[in-house]
Amino acid sequence: MHLDTLNDNQRRAATHGVAEMLQGDRGGPLLIIAGAGSGKTNTLAHRVAHLIVNGADPARILLMTFSRRAAEELTRRVERICTQVLGAKAGPVGAALNFSGTFHAIGARLLREYAGELGITPDFTIHDREDSADLMNLVRHELGLSKTQTRFPAKGTCLAIYSRTLNAQADLAEVLRTAFPWCAAWTAELKTLFGAYVEAKQRQNVLDYDDLLLYWAEAVREPALAAHMGARFDHIMVDEYQDTNRLQAAILLALRPDGRGLTVVGDDAQSIYSFRAATVRNILDFPRAFSPPAEVVTLERNYRSTQPILAAANAVIGEAQERFTKNLWSERASGRRPRLVSVRDETEQARFIADEVLAHREAGTLLKQQAVLFRAAHHSGPLEVELTRRNIPFVKFGGLKFLDSAHVKDLLAVLRFAQNPRDRVAGFRLLNLLPGVGSASAQKVLDAMGESPAPLKALGEMAPPPRAGADFAAFAILMDSLGTADPHWPAEMSRVRRWYEPHLERIHEDADMRKADLLQMEAIAAAYPGRARFLTELTLDPPDATSAEAGAPLKDEDYLILSTIHSAKGQEWKSVFVLNVVDGCLPSDLGAGSSAEIEEERRLLYVAMTRAKDDLDLVVPQRFFVHGQHARGDRHVYASRTRFIPAKMLNLFEARSWPPPGEAETAAPLGPAMVDVRGRLRGMWG
Repeated sequence: MHLDTLNDNQRRAATHGVAEMLQGDRGGPLLIIAGAGSGKTNTLAHRVAHLIVNGADPARILLMTFSRRAAEELTRRVERICTQVLGAKAGPVGAALNFSGTFHAIGARLLREYAGELGITPDFTIHDREDSADLMNLVRHELGLSKTQTRFPAKGTCLAIYSRTLNAQADLAEVLRTAFPWCAAWTAELKTLFGAYVEAKQRQNVLDYDDLLLYWAEAVREPALAAHMGARFDHIMVDEYQDTNRLQAAILLALRPDGRGLTVVGDDAQSIYSFRAATVRNILDFPRAFSPPAEVVTLERNYRSTQPILAAANAVIGEAQERFTKNLWSERASGRRPRLVSVRDETEQARFIADEVLAHREAGTLLKQQAVLFRAAHHSGPLEVELTRRNIPFVKFGGLKFLDSAHVKDLLAVLRFAQNPRDRVAGFRLLNLLPGVGSASAQKVLDAMGESPAPLKALGEMAPPPRAGADFAAFAILMDSLGTADPHWPAEMSRVRRWYEPHLERIHEDADMRKADLLQMEAIAAAYPGRARFLTELTLDPPDATSAEAGAPLKDEDYLILSTIHSAKGQEWKSVFVLNVVDGCLPSDLGAGSSAEIEEERRLLYVAMTRAKDDLDLVVPQRFFVHGQHARGDRHVYASRTRFIPAKMLNLFEARSWPPPGEAETAAPLGPAMVDVRGRLRGMWG
């Protein structure tokens, strides 16, 4: 039986509502509280597979995750389980489970299908964050806000305010007061800017990330549309529900106001993305959103960590003000408690970690099986220097994405402009690549194209700017050839790359390294059926760039993992080191204002601790460097152990000082005083 590998609570979650389904009912709403390392993905995969095995139509299952890779992994597991149970009768379950993806990807698909009912055209293009910021900047400039007497917020800040306001479903003034207080004086101007930004997007037939949720949410506010969309699915499942924002929760509840056939999975203790407008309230309030309330199944058995690590983590999260009660446990006994390691400063912290990492390696633990986690990216600076000095290779996560790289954005802009010639951001970017074409010339070209019913034809017929010549003509020919969808996709990717490479070599000194990214893009494109699908999915969930890693380890090399705690969520390693476990870093001095912020900082430490399988070291420097804008610049401060580990918890840890007594480096005394400093200072005023 395919459920035999599950524990009791996992099996209860996997089979919930199936008996009702066999009687023609979808079953009531279900909340699965999945503790860290409790087999959440395996449980969800078994739930989907069990529904299918018992007759559910996979084409009528909506499965939403927070990354394309998570959706693909979940689909693979479901297909494997179904094949195990049904054999050849299972058929291509993965292909049939075609409504599986991220909120944004599913939203983009439904918006194209319901475009007529929403008053939009289905051939819209999607702007990523950088493109959206560029368009925001164009509008900002047109409104004269780039020339104000006092500094107006930059484009990235404006976009962040706009996004936060929409996703949090909050009033602009409130968002400015709580998250962007330095911008509060510009409330009226920002409202004007955002209105003009929306109009510019609509004129150009583009949607940004936020629109994919906003348009969807507005659509399901219409009861008839919500009922029609919801009726397409017998079962709706959402992973990582603790990471949803108010807009996503509103969409979900509109599709399933009675909760029938609705399952959400998550862990309130791992809700750490409020800076993206995620709110822990969605998961905490979920059971009470329905009448009768949703059934709650809690997964407490941990398959990752040793029991001493879990005991310490449970104690930390046990102090939370509000949470779903759970007590993670494991059959993995160990005599090693997690260690609280006191060091003098960040330099010694770096030396300690380098020593321990090498010692673990000598004992048989690969570097890749070890990770160093930190609250903020700059916390790893001294450690990176020490690792480099000692020739310990490392990869630091949280680097650039493909779409953050200028050369890849150039390549995608060609395809986006061919797909939608009214996309001024893409067109402006491309025209400015051409020698002899400046901003004014580019604007004239785009204005002329915008006035024509056939923009690409108009591009080919217009006279080139005076200094552009052959480059402009070559660009027009390329765009004309791309204007009609290529039946031989992805052959057009090769054509675009060959056109772009001379510009790449002219613009970038490291062109050879960047060419590798372009070839990788071409290979990625081959996995998609066409240009529109490629652009949509790549924009919504871009893969890592080849240049996103610190250092350049080969694929078969061993290297240490460095990561922010936010980037480490969902990962696990045999040995984990957590830097700067002191007040001011955990909790961050920037996140220690409201009670809600303090609670999220507590959850961050919990997430960091539960990444460890066998060994956990929390490092406490007595003195550390504080970054930030201060009257006297950056400075060192003396720190105290994080408030999240009070004295009553110390018995759960092994206390250690490093270096051990007798091993600390001591400098030989210089002898009698060499300088009468006090006398010199008195003499300054004589």
